[in-house]
Amino acid sequence: MRHRYLPMTEQDQQEMMRVIGVRSIDELFADIPSSVRFQGALNVSSALDESALLTHTRQLAERNADTDHYVSFLGAGIYDHHIPVVINHVISRSEFYTAYTPYQPEISQGELQAIFEFQSYICELTGMSAANASMYDGGTAMAEAGALASGATKRKQLIVSRAVHPEARQILRTTARGLDLQVVEVDYTDGVTDLERLAEAVSDQTAAVIVQSPNFFGCLEELKTIGEIIHKAHGLLVVSTNPLSLGILEAPGALGADIVVGDAQPLGIPSSLGGPTCGFFAVGSPWIRRMPGRIVGQTVDRDGKRGFVLTLQAREQHIRREKATSNICSNQALLALCASVYLSVIGKAGIQEVAKNNVHKAHYAANALERVNGVSLTFRPPFFNEFVVKLPEHSNVQSINHALLHSGFIGGYDIGNDYPELQGQLLIAVTERRTKAQIDEFADRLEALL
Repeated sequence: MRHRYLPMTEQDQQEMMRVIGVRSIDELFADIPSSVRFQGALNVSSALDESALLTHTRQLAERNADTDHYVSFLGAGIYDHHIPVVINHVISRSEFYTAYTPYQPEISQGELQAIFEFQSYICELTGMSAANASMYDGGTAMAEAGALASGATKRKQLIVSRAVHPEARQILRTTARGLDLQVVEVDYTDGVTDLERLAEAVSDQTAAVIVQSPNFFGCLEELKTIGEIIHKAHGLLVVSTNPLSLGILEAPGALGADIVVGDAQPLGIPSSLGGPTCGFFAVGSPWIRRMPGRIVGQTVDRDGKRGFVLTLQAREQHIRREKATSNICSNQALLALCASVYLSVIGKAGIQEVAKNNVHKAHYAANALERVNGVSLTFRPPFFNEFVVKLPEHSNVQSINHALLHSGFIGGYDIGNDYPELQGQLLIAVTERRTKAQIDEFADRLEALL
């Protein structure tokens, strides 16, 4: 079935070729030697009509092991949390769903207010003075925090804990290379940053210490002590955190953090098989003018009515690129809206309840798995909703996860992929969506496989 609305017709093609003076499409590639051009037909299916194409794409999509059809114990940065149905209703409104850059405040008040509310929520959660309109993801936000610290202190060394998410550390190193910064990694001990090694590594050349709490292993870091170490050297403390954990944990700002970053995915944003997500970035008062990305400010018009505008725009590269604080001036407004709706729906008591559920269920799961013969907890410090378990020697994690998938479970993350010393170990995530029955069944299935 042909559709007249499709943009390219045979007549269009002939008219364009006549205008540019060629007789065939092949003539457009005449400058490319035939020896390097593909000859023949590509090994792809023939064109499908709309109905057949939809059927085909649905069949492909059904191959995905999504959290609607499987019980997930996989975390490592993307989590299976409850998402209130009202979120999709709000973000699907056309004024939000199709909105882009709110450069004209007089016609963008709804979008600007939504971003302002997001910033306010992030400040309240993190205990910081100001937050931006969001960033691409948590890893990007961490890298930008390192750049800010270097610019603020005029120093070139960044110290990052090895307990920070491996992908975030990769992004940090990539960004640092372009800025000619030195990245030094400090090892962990028993699942948290080794404070003795950290103290030895910090010097008067250190711009910032970057840690994650809860960290990649799920363990809680000694933020106050780490802050004291770096502040003695007049550097900055950058903390990456899970915003949901702040429902019960002390805000990083109250523990000495100068910059707090993270990923808002746990706050009502779908896992979507890995992204997109939404990074947040919050700072103390001294660093507001150095903060990357957009910032929405609240003001009043000449009649005294409350209004919202983009503010401090002189920092951005679309104003003065050669002196920009960052190469990022965009944001994830629609996903930030997800987080804002989530927080407004569940409220202060709700986020505390969800965070407590994560803690209690994760600890129940840890105890259940420890009772499995040959399985033990790798680390002993307090953890939030993730923990590492060591499987019996010579266990094949990939085979075990494959077998778990056939039983309806998405297993934990094979942490040996990023930490060679932790081969044969699983990073398990347990959120409020997991039931006691699911946890017990998961433990029983794992025991049967071992």
